[in-house]
Parts: sequence; structure tokens; C-alpha cells
Amino acid sequence: MEGNLLVAHGGGPTAVINSSLYGVITEAKKHAQIKGIYGARYGIEGVLKEEFIDLGREPQENIDLLPYTPASATGSCRRKLNDKDYPVLLEIFKKYNIRYFFYNGGNDSMDTCNKVALLARESGYDMKVIGIPKTIDNDLEFTDHCPGFGSAARYAAISAMELAKEVEALPIHVIVLEIMGRNAGWLAAATALAKTNTEAGPQLIYLPERPFNEEEFLEDVRMWHSKTKGVLVVASEGLVDANGVSIADTGLVDGFGHKVPGGVAQALSDKIINRLGIKSRAEKPGLLGRASIPMQSGIDREEAIGAGAFAVKSAVEGKTGFMAAIRRTSSKPYSYEFELVPLEKVANAERKFPLEWINERGNGIRKEFIDYCMPLIGAPLPQYAALSKISVPKL
Repeated sequence: MEGNLLVAHGGGPTAVINSSLYGVITEAKKHAQIKGIYGARYGIEGVLKEEFIDLGREPQENIDLLPYTPASATGSCRRKLNDKDYPVLLEIFKKYNIRYFFYNGGNDSMDTCNKVALLARESGYDMKVIGIPKTIDNDLEFTDHCPGFGSAARYAAISAMELAKEVEALPIHVIVLEIMGRNAGWLAAATALAKTNTEAGPQLIYLPERPFNEEEFLEDVRMWHSKTKGVLVVASEGLVDANGVSIADTGLVDGFGHKVPGGVAQALSDKIINRLGIKSRAEKPGLLGRASIPMQSGIDREEAIGAGAFAVKSAVEGKTGFMAAIRRTSSKPYSYEFELVPLEKVANAERKFPLEWINERGNGIRKEFIDYCMPLIGAPLPQYAALSKISVPKL
């Protein structure tokens, strides 16, 4: 089927969202039936405004830089479509002869993608629609993991390694490291990769999948502080108590009505200071950890490019209404393949961190997750010097 291709980004950028874009563009150029290759400026909002970039005419040297460029080169958005938007979208697709549409994003974006696929089918407009997964939260169902997670996990792990060395070098306080993850703790759990032994930091890790218990938390901190003096605590930004109340709530909501979390590290540090009388400070890499190219995982980049290319191949073959998912075929050695999953299954489905991968106390991560995550972060983590504890005898 001849026609033009349109690709758009939705939700928060990652270190490899542009890698998927590269995969789409590179694969599209191989197929003569794809006449134009367009990118929507700022996601689905750009489609509604008819603001497109002619990606097919971009200089090749610029395209080749995409896999090593942070954030979203075409722009993204958090826009929830309403009933009035869909007829407008359909007319725009027809106007520009868009016959291949790809939406690269997370849960909400896959819902949008699914509705666009249904729109085309119900209206009798022949357009192939494929979703490309993307989220640092790793919370999409029916895929082993999401492009973007491996790089963000690498950033989180190395950040924890560095802060663990900080508290070890100056053991006078507790550092609370806040890691992104609104409802799922996958990324916070990745800091467990930093542990080099049972006593090394992070000593405590808390995920939103387990209700946060303030008294147990303070007891844990007190115990570790008495033992090591310097303590590293990792807290997912989405921590909630047994009643589902956020430990820290900004009071803001995004374009999809989701609460915007943030401030949990400071909230926990305040509790440590006020209730335990221990010096504490909050650290929050925030957006720095979402799209860092120096911390980009090579396998993450490879998979993101492959997902984009696989989506185009599938659409050209006549497939529509699917997401390009990753299926792990082996962990040691690591290998994978792509497969198609119906968008209706993925849309708005949120995969939480497995409870069986959290320790009994709810403050640490089990080895099963380490085995799952380690292949996704790319090159081995750095090794730091650990000087001998043998002291020179006093004279």
C-alpha cells in the first residue's frame, strides 16, 4: 500500500526514544511504498495542529546522530484525546495520505495508539498503526522490558554506587536518594545493582508496591546508622502508606489526570532529622536520570532501534493494531526477539514490580531482579577502589 508514514512521540523522553525514531526512519527508507516520512512536532498535539517535520529529507548525518541524542528530537506531549479530536485526526490522516502511523510511548500513549487504530478500522480508512514501547518506568505489560528502562536503570545504579561511596567516606549522615517511578518501583529497584556486599549501600530500598510504614522505616534507619554511621536510603517517588496516601504529594496532575509525585526524599529526610536526631540530606537526580546519553546502555539503544524498525516492517507486511514487544529468549547469555502484542491488551495496563522480588521486610531487593536487570544496563558497572582495612600499628 502506497502512502506516507507519520511517527509521533508521547510522554516523557528517554535516552533511547530517538533511537527508535532512527529505526523507523532507516527502515522506512527501504520500502518503496512509503513515499513520505513525517514526524509530528510535540506528539499527537502536532498531528492535530498539522505540524510535521519532513524526516525523509533530513541530512543523513543528522539522522545518524539520533541514537546519541537525549530527549525527543521531534518533541513530545502529555495530551489525552477527547471525542472531538478523533474526527479531526481522521481528516488529517486522509489529507496527508498517512497510511502508516507509529506512536512511541508508554501506557497512555498505547491507549491513544489503540484508539487511532480502531478509528481507522471503523471508518474504513486503510492505515496501519503500530505502537512502539517507551518508558523508563518499565511498567508496560506484555513485554519483557521497555526501551528506555535499561539506560535509566544504569544511571540509577551508578548514582547509587557513587552516593554509597560518599556516605562511606564521610559517615556522618543519612542520604535519601529519590528515584522516579510514579506507581511502579522498577527504576528504584535498579539501585540494588550498586550493592557490592551485604553491608554496602544502598542499605535500604523502598518501592511503592509495598505500603510504606514510617515506624519500621525509622527503625531500619536507626539500626543501620548504629552499625555503619553512613547510610544510603533509596525511595521511589511514588511511595504510599497503607491507606494509599502519598508520602509526598505535589498537588499537581498531568494531562492524563495522574498525580505528579515528588519530594519524597526531603519528606523522609525531615522525618530522620526530627524523629531520630540524625543528620540527613535529600538527593534527587530527577530528569537528569531519564535521558542521560553518557549513561546510555548499548543494548537499550540496540533494542530501541530494533523496535522502531520491527514496527515499520510489521506495518508494511499489513499488520495493524499491535505494539512491538520484546521477548527475552535467554538471560545467560542474554538474547531477545521482537513480537507483536495487540494494543487493546497493552492500553492503560500497568505492570507493577513483582512482590516476590522484594524482601520480607519490604526494604530490599532479591537476587531474581538482579539477574533480570543486569543484562539490560549494557556494559559492566564501574569498579571502584576499596582500600584495605589493615591499619599501621600505633607507635
